[in-house]
Amino acid sequence: MASTDTTAKDAGDLDGLEAGLDALETVHTSRTPLRSTLTQKILPPAVAVALVVGLWQLLVSTGAAGDPTKLPAPSDVWGELRASWLQGTLHEYIWTSVSRGLLGFLLALAIGTPLGLLVARVKLVRAAIGPILSGLQSLPSVAWVPPAVIWLGLNDRMMFAVILLGAVPSIANGLVSGVDQVPPLFLRAGRTLGATGLKGTWHIVMPAALPGYLGGLKQGWAFSWRSLMAAEIIASSPDLGVGLGQLLENGRNTSSMSMVFFAIMLILIVGIAIDLLIFSPLERRVLRSRGLLARS
Repeated sequence: MASTDTTAKDAGDLDGLEAGLDALETVHTSRTPLRSTLTQKILPPAVAVALVVGLWQLLVSTGAAGDPTKLPAPSDVWGELRASWLQGTLHEYIWTSVSRGLLGFLLALAIGTPLGLLVARVKLVRAAIGPILSGLQSLPSVAWVPPAVIWLGLNDRMMFAVILLGAVPSIANGLVSGVDQVPPLFLRAGRTLGATGLKGTWHIVMPAALPGYLGGLKQGWAFSWRSLMAAEIIASSPDLGVGLGQLLENGRNTSSMSMVFFAIMLILIVGIAIDLLIFSPLERRVLRSRGLLARS
């Protein structure tokens, strides 16, 4: 009788354990309520922007900012936006820079990914060019603009060269960091299952290194965007069109601070939009797939 009770108790404990494990593996796919989305994701940045604009207007209205020609009112910047929209030049400013930035980033991705894998997997290559990549990543992108202009001239090739020199080291170093964090057990298990060479890189190394690689991609885009803005500000030519960097330089040349602030706001908005539309969703998806982020 006692043996029967013990067996029943053990069976109950096992059932409870299985139920607990099932609960841990259960994926909750309920959608976040619209009210929670508004209060947690939309309202805080909207309030922050409103506070900044309000403080800005207060400084201008009270004269605390000093010379009014050095700090335009928000209404003046809005006037620049409205004029550009009515003239049909707003989308041209944005598209000129965004198209260059995205194409340059894709080229950097195509070069930086295999380079990062080579550095991460081959010790001799890492010893030879690893420090060079780290040094290039710390070098300000604006330093490449003068030699790029001399070597390539004032054209789009110069722009892409500056973007590549700024973004490739970041992408490669991000992938190297991700590969270095792959547990050796994964590699041994892959070799045991026959995943060696390119097959092991594709099925074992790259998926395991994905979080670090994605961090390198985000940093690579930031370097691409900053490099492009530096190139557009310094190197100007009618053949290059008017991008956001050139718009900023035009404002400086004409002493129009409203145009300068208008260009700065557009540069900031585009950078934030690319991150929110491309990199943040990718990052959330990767983290969720690894159980590091709660599903909404």
